[in-house]
Amino acid sequence: MKFSKTAIEGVWVIEPEFHQDDRGSFFRAWCLREFAEQGINFVPVQANMGFNLLKGTVRGMHYQVEPAREAKLVRCTRGAIFDVALDLRQGSSTYGKWFGAELTAENGRMLFVPEACAHGYESLEDRTEMHYMASQYYAPASARGARFDDPIFGIQWPLIPSVISVQDRTWPLVTESAEN
Repeated sequence: MKFSKTAIEGVWVIEPEFHQDDRGSFFRAWCLREFAEQGINFVPVQANMGFNLLKGTVRGMHYQVEPAREAKLVRCTRGAIFDVALDLRQGSSTYGKWFGAELTAENGRMLFVPEACAHGYESLEDRTEMHYMASQYYAPASARGARFDDPIFGIQWPLIPSVISVQDRTWPLVTESAEN
């Protein structure tokens, strides 16, 4: 695997090394030893899949707070997504900054999202599927979100978001949260 740092500390783009022959291809999607060699302490305890019928669907920006803060390793298994990590770590030099990468079934690219960073994505094709592993179990009492369209973050989605859940449309804006 090839690990590339991003402008946000702890957010990594990970590219697999494809092994191809007449049967097709094979690649390693996660390896504890290779992650540890990069200084990434990530041990998944849960794997999740998401399927979007229509391109332009946005899910996010989701994260969990203590005691269930989670890191995620995200990949696209069908179609294509624009995957985003948003730094919400208080005191971080990149607080409020985001990083996005196109993940496709063909490129096998993955995005590692550390604890206390929000995660979201937009499907770039119809019938898109994504898979992610998480370092903590889903804990509804710890689940939080940031608005995908909060102007303070200025996330630039490649497509006009067209399908968004009520929950993701109604997370409070950062300015609204500060006023309450």
